[in-house]
Amino acid sequence: MASKEITYKGQAFQLAYELVNPSQKEVLLVLHGWGSNKEIMKQAFGKELPMYRHIYLDMPGFGKSTNAMVLETADYAAIAQLFLDTLHVKPKIVMGHSFGGKVSTLLNPPCLVLLSSSGILVPKPFDVKAKIALTKLLKPFKFGWVRTLFASKDVEGMSHAMYETFKNVVNEKFEHHFSSVSGKALLFWGKEDTATPLWTAEKIEKMIGDATLYPLEGDHFFFLKHAPFIAQTITDQCKDSNS
Repeated sequence: MASKEITYKGQAFQLAYELVNPSQKEVLLVLHGWGSNKEIMKQAFGKELPMYRHIYLDMPGFGKSTNAMVLETADYAAIAQLFLDTLHVKPKIVMGHSFGGKVSTLLNPPCLVLLSSSGILVPKPFDVKAKIALTKLLKPFKFGWVRTLFASKDVEGMSHAMYETFKNVVNEKFEHHFSSVSGKALLFWGKEDTATPLWTAEKIEKMIGDATLYPLEGDHFFFLKHAPFIAQTITDQCKDSNS
């Protein structure tokens, strides 16, 4: 594992990353989802796509990368771009899972690979809406147990900065960014995904000018079982993308 320190908006970030196939010229950047880290992505794709130099990055606040700021998705993309600039690389392919798909979209590479990406707001079930309403009602009283009782499992153990960041990224309107993608896009999705349902993928596919959707068996982490197929499709479809 390696690390790079970058400065963004006056704040230092120590970013942990790992390289695979370091001698290869063309670069693949791989970004994990919320609450995850680079290890699960390397587990899936580390032995695939040997013709690319893989960069597995722990995004700020995850894995071994630091964060003490309240961020939005655009900030994550800006930090990732600064990181790439320090390495003097321009990825031909950026692959992102879930939240990492949103960050990847903003990086707008020649070939964008989305794995059950977030970015389309999914209506919340009634019980979740009720919890949110009650939390807002009790917020002025500053009961510390309110957050503990009603917070999503995605925010357990988070710092204040990461908790506020989570609220930012799950509620932001992001749809219009998909329409701004200028390169080729490959969308791989779990048919049984409940976090980012397949209908959100169909909506994203229509927004991107050059996009192809590949529904596959499995849930939100479907890619762990389908890495060879995903890698072969990337090999076939991204080879002619302009770097």
